[in-house]
Amino acid sequence: MAQSKKPVVIVTGASAGIGEAICRRFAEGGYNVVAVARRKERLDALAGELSGKAEVAVVAADVAAPDAATKAVGIAIEQFGRLDCLVNNAGIFKFGAVTDVDDAALDEAIDISLKAPFRFSREALKVMGEGSSVISIGSVWGILAGMAGGSYCALKAGLIGLTQSIAADYGRKGIRANLVAPSVIRTDMTDAFWDTDFFQRSNQEVTPFNRDGTVLDVANAVYFLASDQGAFISGQTLALDGGWSTTKFVAPEALTAERVARS
Repeated sequence: MAQSKKPVVIVTGASAGIGEAICRRFAEGGYNVVAVARRKERLDALAGELSGKAEVAVVAADVAAPDAATKAVGIAIEQFGRLDCLVNNAGIFKFGAVTDVDDAALDEAIDISLKAPFRFSREALKVMGEGSSVISIGSVWGILAGMAGGSYCALKAGLIGLTQSIAADYGRKGIRANLVAPSVIRTDMTDAFWDTDFFQRSNQEVTPFNRDGTVLDVANAVYFLASDQGAFISGQTLALDGGWSTTKFVAPEALTAERVARS
């Protein structure tokens, strides 16, 4: 097939939430999309919705599978003849203090949240040319660990190291790497506990900005880093958290709450 005139992006975890929003943003920005996720019916529906804006190649695969990265990059080259951006978005959202995380849970988290981004990056870098970029979705909990972070914080911090390594090793080829680190974004994955007292106290009441972050906030940041406007940004971690990780803000309602003595 002739090389696509449009740039091409691979997005993992593309069937819902942040990944779906990223696919939509890149399609609006003139990219063709390789959408990777386990739920083929969701990917097919997304491809249908974007058909007037972009060509979407659907890859129904578990990102933790050893051959998933090779398959996705192969489809990008076979169908479009190029790969300009990889967005490592797929991850697992499970918390627990270190002593609460057994080996099975740890292995699952590593396979999805660190080994998969490493494999996808490795395969993408083999075919990327000058002007391309690798962008991973991390978390502010990888910048500043919190209670019950356990493996989640460790793996998100690992993505920062992967990002910096790619920037160092491939910058001379004109390839950039960056990471977007959101605070918790409301999606189907987080909706169940969003309004709980614990979540409100540990997130909203220590965030100075006056609204929650959205999937579009994340998608816009990722698109900016991939675009020509971000062409001299590499090796960076962008905290997308309304000031959570850089201030000692406490909401007035928390400051005036009745204090309970430590036992």
